[in-house]
Amino acid sequence: MATISSAIPLTGVPFPRSEYEHRQLNVLEAVASAGLDALVVSAHGHLRYLSGYDGSGGYFAPFPLIMVPDRPPTFVVRQYDEKAVRAYSCIDEIVTYTHQQDFGKVCADVLRRYGLDGKRVGFELGCWNLAMADVNALQAQLPGLKIADATRLVSSVAAVKGELELECMRDAMRMTDLAVRTFHQSLRVGVTELEMAGTIAEAIKADVSNMGGEIGMSPPTILFGERTKLPHGPPSRHPIRHNEPAFLEIGASKHGYTVGMVRCAVLGRHPEAESLHVLAEEVIDALVAAVKPGTSAAAVDAAGREVLKRSGRKGVFRQRTGYQTGINWTERGDLSLEPGAEDILKTGMTLHMPNILCSENGYLFGVGAHVLVTERGAEILSHTPPTLYRA
Repeated sequence: MATISSAIPLTGVPFPRSEYEHRQLNVLEAVASAGLDALVVSAHGHLRYLSGYDGSGGYFAPFPLIMVPDRPPTFVVRQYDEKAVRAYSCIDEIVTYTHQQDFGKVCADVLRRYGLDGKRVGFELGCWNLAMADVNALQAQLPGLKIADATRLVSSVAAVKGELELECMRDAMRMTDLAVRTFHQSLRVGVTELEMAGTIAEAIKADVSNMGGEIGMSPPTILFGERTKLPHGPPSRHPIRHNEPAFLEIGASKHGYTVGMVRCAVLGRHPEAESLHVLAEEVIDALVAAVKPGTSAAAVDAAGREVLKRSGRKGVFRQRTGYQTGINWTERGDLSLEPGAEDILKTGMTLHMPNILCSENGYLFGVGAHVLVTERGAEILSHTPPTLYRA
């Protein structure tokens, strides 16, 4: 076990150290409120939120950030990655291991040194990047350790955005809107999904407000014609023809803050997809109106389902209504808008609500809203109209 003490200048941390320290304090308050003695953070999105480092080296084995009240946070990382972790994080205490089989012992040694053997420690058991084998390796070293599920702890704090985070999200949304406009303007007979993806990427790269290249694009879902029946399908060489639907789900990202959007179009006419879009617009209107601080996630979900129920079209909606966004929008354990969800909306939360409906013949089509919860209700972050685009 080795501790790195030499100082390496921060080269890749997007926010001031004070911002990360503020987040860490908020998480430690949540740790205390949950009756935990410490927290072991392993989800890559949560690592980035608390330290600046995106956790990318953790494909090898977990890179846990150990958070204990009245102690500085400690990273346990692979020795090969230690300089990158220091350069891209604000964490000073870094302990290293070399091989995968060393992880359990080295991490357990840190927990033991901090007096946590026999104490109640939270782990992100329901998030990505922590396997049962990792937990078992720690438990074997510390048989008395009381492991608690803290999957929702960091995400509950990160759900409420600060001004620096919202600035990133607004910048990313400007590029997301640009992507949607490019999608509309480039839709023509014969263009392929891959060509469309390339055109959108070039537009974002070339935009004058993105000269530093800080804003990139997450892998988009671009589907034409019969391929709109494939959920989360990647772009292919398939071209669009006249009188076919086109589906786009895309999100630009700045410093890991991705702002997603669902927008659809029809090249010519397609009555089945068009009628579906009309219903999706009605649902989105109801959802946006329902978003208020103090409202439960389940109540927002129910507002949209009530519109669907009144429509009489059964089986058109097959998923949750939406989810919290921020760093790493695909993180498990985040707030989810779905039946029975007890989370209460708070001012400063951001939510993506992609209302994608399924037609009688299997076409996936619809529209979404990305909103900020304010004291007055929902602020729609996009400036692209939710209406169906007709090319």
